[in-house]
Amino acid sequence: MAALGPDGTAPGDEAPPGTPGTGENLCRDCNGSGALNGAPCPTCDGTGKIVEGIGGA
Repeated sequence: MAALGPDGTAPGDEAPPGTPGTGENLCRDCNGSGALNGAPCPTCDGTGKIVEGIGGA
């Protein structure tokens, strides 16, 4: 797995975990499996989850 950023974010996260107005969702690249082409998914860092904005206007 790639290293998470200093704020705990994976490359596909829109914001750090716990940021108001965000929530966990399945990674759209690996569909939540954490793997892509036999290796850890680079978008979610192999977790199968990303943090993204919810709601919105």
